[in-house]
Amino acid sequence: MSATAKSGAPVSGAGFPDNAIEIEGLTKIYGGTKTALKDISLTIPRGRFFGLLGPNGAGKSTLINILAGLVKKTSGRVSIWDNDVDRDERNARCAIGVVPQELNLDPFFSPREALEVQAGMYGVPKAERRTMEILEHVGLADKADAYSRTLSGGMRRRLLVAKAMVHTPPILVLDEPTAGVDIELRKQLWDYVRTLNARGTTVVLTTHYLEEAQELCDDIAIINEGTLVACEPTATLLRRLDSKSLSLRVTDSLESLPPSLTALGAEIRDAHTINLCYRPSDTQIDRILTAVREAGLTIVDLTTEETDLEDIFLQLTSKKRVG
Repeated sequence: MSATAKSGAPVSGAGFPDNAIEIEGLTKIYGGTKTALKDISLTIPRGRFFGLLGPNGAGKSTLINILAGLVKKTSGRVSIWDNDVDRDERNARCAIGVVPQELNLDPFFSPREALEVQAGMYGVPKAERRTMEILEHVGLADKADAYSRTLSGGMRRRLLVAKAMVHTPPILVLDEPTAGVDIELRKQLWDYVRTLNARGTTVVLTTHYLEEAQELCDDIAIINEGTLVACEPTATLLRRLDSKSLSLRVTDSLESLPPSLTALGAEIRDAHTINLCYRPSDTQIDRILTAVREAGLTIVDLTTEETDLEDIFLQLTSKKRVG
């Protein structure tokens, strides 16, 4: 498998492409009428933890299925690990491991058998197979010889993750991998995926758990109605709204606020609480605290709330979005 690294080897350094995935002008039209993707262009650098987000029906699954070789694009260019999906389909598919949303498992195979069969399909020599190591990392070692049909929904999803890893692909695509997985096992799974990413594996994640994407991803692309509406480093994306809210609790009983505070947009929430929304790019918090002190008020507690990915996501995918 020339497209992939040897089993267990880091996928970084000389001899590997700068970009794991390159997409130019990708369009997919179903049945000649339904456009699922419209002229999508994006680049995923090697070694990144990349989030691909969007509401239901946005086109994320179509994009992933094109990468996996399950759906034929209408037009555009897609390259996976420097392999064009049209000209070098075999190596392109060997370079990627995909965890689908659907729980498509053979109910009569055990996890051990499922991974061995998958490894054989990818031509992994028996001496290089890591079946039990992978099952251990996804929390299924104790279920290695149980029938897949006896596994819970969360266990089946983790088994799909394990199957995608058997050929040590340099790119791992996770399509809603933690749906139905409990918190403890989700943490275990992410610890393993982070380890893979730290060793050079490029990870592409789709998830509806936006806090998960915000915590994990270096970069995030957002697709809405088949169109790419954002593709930026996560930190840059979070700065888009440039908004924070501040709540101050004071010892004094409030009946009104001095002009210095109302000019900053402060409002009285109750007899002892002041609320204020501000733009960090325009107003530093020290200016607000100085105005409070100059008003003779004594602060006993304060809390701040920052813009999170959900705010950005809703702004970019709302049907009322301008542009």
